Amino acid sequence: MENIDIIQKSIDYIEENLKNELNAEVLAKRAAFSVFYYYRVFQSMTGLPVMQYIQKRKLLHAIYEMEMGRPMFIVEADYGYETHSGFYKAFKKEFGCSPTKYFNLHKPKKPFKINLRQEEYIMITHKKLKEVLKNWDIDEPISIEDIYYSNEERATNCWKINKKFIIKIGKNIEGLTQHINMSRLLVDAGLLASIPIKTKCDLEYYLEEEVYFCLMMPVEGIMMSSREIFNDENCKDKARYIGEIIGQLHNVIKNYDDKLECNYNNLFENLTKWAVPIVKENLEIPVKFYDDYINIFGQVFSKLPKQIIHRDLNPSNMIIKDGKIVGFIDFELTEKNIRIYDPCYAATAILSEIFSEPKNHKKWFEIYKNIILGYDNICNLTKEEKEALPYVVLSNQIICYAYFSQFDKFEELKNINKSMTLWLYENIDCLDIFGAL
Repeated sequence: MENIDIIQKSIDYIEENLKNELNAEVLAKRAAFSVFYYYRVFQSMTGLPVMQYIQKRKLLHAIYEMEMGRPMFIVEADYGYETHSGFYKAFKKEFGCSPTKYFNLHKPKKPFKINLRQEEYIMITHKKLKEVLKNWDIDEPISIEDIYYSNEERATNCWKINKKFIIKIGKNIEGLTQHINMSRLLVDAGLLASIPIKTKCDLEYYLEEEVYFCLMMPVEGIMMSSREIFNDENCKDKARYIGEIIGQLHNVIKNYDDKLECNYNNLFENLTKWAVPIVKENLEIPVKFYDDYINIFGQVFSKLPKQIIHRDLNPSNMIIKDGKIVGFIDFELTEKNIRIYDPCYAATAILSEIFSEPKNHKKWFEIYKNIILGYDNICNLTKEEKEALPYVVLSNQIICYAYFSQFDKFEELKNINKSMTLWLYENIDCLDIFGAL
């Protein structure tokens, strides 16, 4: 058995026994490793020392149980904290604030399962980050804060440094390079984007054992949230404004088509060969729909305008200041695709964050409609694009469901997207805002 599978078994055992006493000696014995070797292999696979990993998982499960209504003192005892003081100290070390403040600011999510075979996990301690940050000329002492997305998810690959920088880590250097190139072009065009701060060695990022560390100057402002859009009494105007800004972004990017090297994603081929077969097996949609969908969308797909797009326009990647969108972040997924994918993706990303609240469903159709109308004001949709809109929205949902269904960590998102796909299918006529079909 390979080390990755041995450590996976260890991780599964830890997860099942978080409310019992756990120690490295017992875990090493179960793995048939010496304690020293077990420590080394575990940290190389997860990025954290084993006891720190256990502490982290206990705290994540504990705060979720508290969010679900279980009394704090009972949860603390269940996870082995003999006193509130012990829990408080461990919590503050992990989350940077008291439990009370955390609950006032954030809504804890159910911890996802760790599956080392499904993707690479990079867990970095604050101590390690401070060590890496010595490669940049920044003021000390260094402060590190967690970042939370608009859907209350805690970021696992980026942190705020000294309240004015962002450090991002990962292994997809190609995606990082793409982000850097795109961001610099946008800045040259007079727009705001997150660009890297050079290391002391004049490099765009620091590389250690295949993991990159990139310190960036963020776009000044805050991440947009779906709730902010829904709660705005002028939500239609705000949605149209979002569509117009996406259109303006596309017009700027189009001017740099010859300077950017991006992969071309054949959306239709991706759907028919990969995503649709997965969805067919799991969603209660008549088979005839898929045949009609592939036939009709296939007829117009080749005629749809294609260009380089952002590809990940969820609210958290739009930065606002004083009520205006001032910039976009995270261009790692940028690719050449049909251009209407971006506004359609933005609309469904907004829906996914409020889909658990049925009272907002009807209102979303107005938001979707106005995002598209705003985009049309800037980019003048073609006849074929207007016909394709319902199918592009469903294409995005089908792809999201197929992708999330591959990973244990996305169980919640998979279920949300399953429900969304069925709901959009049942309301497909409402997606045809131009009456083109």
